[in-house]
Amino acid sequence: MSADVVLTNLEKVYAEKNGPGVKVVHGINLEITEGEFMVLVGPSGCGKSTTLRMIAGLEEISGGTIAIAGRVVNNVLPKDRDIAMVFQNYALYPHMSVYENMAFGLKLRKMPKDEIDRRVREASAMLGLDPYLDRKPKALSGGQRQRVAVGGAIVRKPKVFLFDEPLSNLDAKMRVSTRTEISKLHAKLGATMVYVTHDQVEAMTMGDRICVMKDGRIMQVASPLELYNKPRNVFVAGFIGSPPMNFFKGRLEKGAGDRLVFIETNTQGAPVRVALDAALSAKGAGYVGKDVIFGIRPEDVQDTATVVSPEPTHTVEVKVEVSEPMGAETFLYLHTGATSFIARVRPTDRFEVGQRVKVTFKVEAAHLFDAATEQVLP
Repeated sequence: MSADVVLTNLEKVYAEKNGPGVKVVHGINLEITEGEFMVLVGPSGCGKSTTLRMIAGLEEISGGTIAIAGRVVNNVLPKDRDIAMVFQNYALYPHMSVYENMAFGLKLRKMPKDEIDRRVREASAMLGLDPYLDRKPKALSGGQRQRVAVGGAIVRKPKVFLFDEPLSNLDAKMRVSTRTEISKLHAKLGATMVYVTHDQVEAMTMGDRICVMKDGRIMQVASPLELYNKPRNVFVAGFIGSPPMNFFKGRLEKGAGDRLVFIETNTQGAPVRVALDAALSAKGAGYVGKDVIFGIRPEDVQDTATVVSPEPTHTVEVKVEVSEPMGAETFLYLHTGATSFIARVRPTDRFEVGQRVKVTFKVEAAHLFDAATEQVLP
């Protein structure tokens, strides 16, 4: 049977005394296909964990429907939804061994001992837990405990796995290795997985598709590269990517021929002026004289001294506020007089704080957004 998850007009309202209540999920619609790794990502308070808990049956829904494998489960108990959830805090029994923790859910279901043993050892081998089966949780590292929690979910062989920020209690190195293990696990099992995180790097590296949420609403659902290269609005463009996209506020004016020019406004010095290419000029044709937002990613901001060809059509003189060497690259925090922005440059380039440099933009990689709606220009 398929293991798709379909949310239709899903709402969540927390009741208040003598008030209309607080709506935290605003009628969202989302289809998660069988075998897909879907990541729900967004800042704290965006409704992603609440949505996951409604799928699990741990939160009562206020409106809409949830269907799992074609069955509406609005009134179905969590234990009968054929899902398994992995929490942020591991949820292990401290007095039980690793083996007992992984087997506990199956024992409650009164599964035969030989089947329990087969499933536990199969999951243990998959997660590299064989040397630790007799240990108690207190004798394990954070990453090992999280793998035990995942193992407890695997042995149940559910239709859908739900992960609620499972890596947030791990250190940086362990987060990387554990997220790799979860991605490998998805490839092995081919199971439907719904994963909640506030970390957009986790989302980009793990998800088949990503659902970006803000204030209880879905901003965009797409593959990681589509979100990065074709964001629908300023929020998605600024949330996805590390460092985030740079934004300049200004207006569009006519340039040579059919080309338009973006001119930064509210500047304290010379404004940023960018001659747009044919594609961006066509998108901005109806916005001449209007306020827009010009977006450009840090890797598309180039020090003119490093540009060999073609010759830059425009340059912007800026001041270096901070130089952040990262090893494989350097992040430059720059200031135009009106806007602070970031450039990703070569690690061999050296810059001093306060130094004035000239940069240019790869215009073909830029984006234009409506200043009022913050939606990308179609």
